[in-house]
Amino acid sequence: MNSKEFARNLIGFIEKSPTAFHSVETSEELLKLNGFKKLDSREAWKLEQNGKYYTTKNSSAIVAFTVNTNNLKEDGFRIIGSHTDSPSFRVKPNPEMEVEKTYLKLNTECYGGPILNTWLDRPLAIAGRVVLKGKSILRPEETLVNINKPICIIPNLAIHMNREVNEGVALNKQKDMLPLMGLLNDSLEKDNFLLKTIAKELGRKIEEIIDFDLFLYEYEKGMLIGPNEEMISCGRLDNLSMAHASLHALIDAKSLNGVNVVAVFDNEEVGSSTKQGADSNMLLNVLERISLCLGQNREEFFRSLYSSFIISADLAHAVHPNVGEKHDPTNRPVMGKGPVIKINANQAYTSDSQSIAVYKTICKEAGVNCQEFVNRSDVRGGSTIGPISSTHIDIPSVDVGSPILAMHSIRELGCVEDHMDIYKTFKKFYEL
Repeated sequence: MNSKEFARNLIGFIEKSPTAFHSVETSEELLKLNGFKKLDSREAWKLEQNGKYYTTKNSSAIVAFTVNTNNLKEDGFRIIGSHTDSPSFRVKPNPEMEVEKTYLKLNTECYGGPILNTWLDRPLAIAGRVVLKGKSILRPEETLVNINKPICIIPNLAIHMNREVNEGVALNKQKDMLPLMGLLNDSLEKDNFLLKTIAKELGRKIEEIIDFDLFLYEYEKGMLIGPNEEMISCGRLDNLSMAHASLHALIDAKSLNGVNVVAVFDNEEVGSSTKQGADSNMLLNVLERISLCLGQNREEFFRSLYSSFIISADLAHAVHPNVGEKHDPTNRPVMGKGPVIKINANQAYTSDSQSIAVYKTICKEAGVNCQEFVNRSDVRGGSTIGPISSTHIDIPSVDVGSPILAMHSIRELGCVEDHMDIYKTFKKFYEL
């Protein structure tokens, strides 16, 4: 694939992945298509050299790996971590709200840190996980649903009633950000409207539905834009673009050494402190099980860990063309000039001189330019799964990502060539 084809493939991946649950399903389809075998966490694992495997957690996180060696204690793990979730709005229980005896609204809760005003006046769809009655009380059945049509919208207040709107207005998440579903009439009733809609979509009875995890997402699809289609305008680039690049690198790499691992966690946008988040032992447990299946004892497992390396892959901030003063005076990454190494003196990122040297050399070997990002010293930036993972797995790690604009907007802006370049570095890393 050339760069534009790869970028369009990313847009298709994101279109099929409106929620973290769907992104895992989409990743599974890609892995199965390329010969990967699913492992059940509740069953004994049997791994073979040159085998390709994956396992999931909570249907919203996934770890995939290839076994390239029978000498793991010397070769170690080569790990790329990213995350499935993006800022959004989660539908609350009993969500239907009647207003003015005319409007039907949905009660929602903000998930993560979206740029709120970008969600206004956009046609929105709803997707997520639905839990149904199963054979066992402890193991209910689950399925995914995607109401893939413009079913709701969050309307702005007219400027005539808010003359200061262009001077900046604080939006209240409980009052201003509730989506309008439609107009109440004989065909649109308030009682259990959403459950009825889900049941119809799934072809199930409403009584079978026990609970759900549903989220809003932008209905309009991503696209390549610019005079030469050099930019990617799409929702959820953060962080499905890194999941996409790392999965394809894992599949395409011609590897002879170590065990290559892709770990795509959930809940990064809300702190990662879940069983499927980076602030858990999910990855560590998978690595130990791999080690045990390859005949290593615990001492040899620790030796393999200390022969390993992690790339924490999350998107980076490109210098904004209209607000350049918000960026550091000497470290100013831009779109189109390659992957960005993220650095922070207070350890918001894991990069240090040693791990930075490793990634810079990987970039050189892959024929890719790289850039560096540091926040202004008077601005507090964000963080990634990198420092969180390092508290559980104490091995060298570097934080990198493609540079984008409008991070956490409902529609972010990336670069076609940057996505291809970071994929090249991931593939080269796996082939070391």
